Amino acid sequence: MPSQPLETFLFDVDGTLIDSIELILASFRHTMAKHTAHVPPEHLWIATLGRPLWVQFRSFSDDEEEIDAMTKTYREFNAAHHDRLMRRYPGVSDIVTRLKDEGKTLGVVTSKNRATAYRGLAHCGLEGLFDDMVAADDINRHKPDPAPVLKALDNLAADPETTLFVGDSPHDIDAGNAAGVRTCAVEWGPFAPSQLEASGPTYQISLPSELLTLD
Repeated sequence: MPSQPLETFLFDVDGTLIDSIELILASFRHTMAKHTAHVPPEHLWIATLGRPLWVQFRSFSDDEEEIDAMTKTYREFNAAHHDRLMRRYPGVSDIVTRLKDEGKTLGVVTSKNRATAYRGLAHCGLEGLFDDMVAADDINRHKPDPAPVLKALDNLAADPETTLFVGDSPHDIDAGNAAGVRTCAVEWGPFAPSQLEASGPTYQISLPSELLTLD
């Protein structure tokens, strides 16, 4: 039986809508250099992308005060260097605008805090295109838990069967799959295609324009 046409598109932010990877890694290097004796390999940080900062830092410390201090340092550096290191993914804003013009419902599900997510979207030409956002400060459970995706569905009164969650990390795909929506892994973020495939997305694409072909 054919799938129903997609009517709602939910998007992750970092690595999906905006190219913030160098900003993220620079913020990580600065934070670890300040708070620890050495900077761990970047792949350890990349592996946790898609989760809230304080959860990521628990991979490197079990001291909650230190984790709070690391989070503060990271956010201060990130804010100071945001516009210099943030980049657009070619074609993303055009495709999202096309979906909006076609009458699709658009939402954001991110592990960033709301203010930082809005700043990144605005910097990359994506301001005002989304009907709703679920950010890290809106909910107590986070990807790969399905809770933020379920909250977005509720906020938008969206049908899971006609909803697609688009993300660049296995955490995104796990959350969307558990929420009962269709999932799309994008290959222009920092994760290898094989890592994304292993998470079991409904679709996997390498170009933003392919979003318009999914059914």
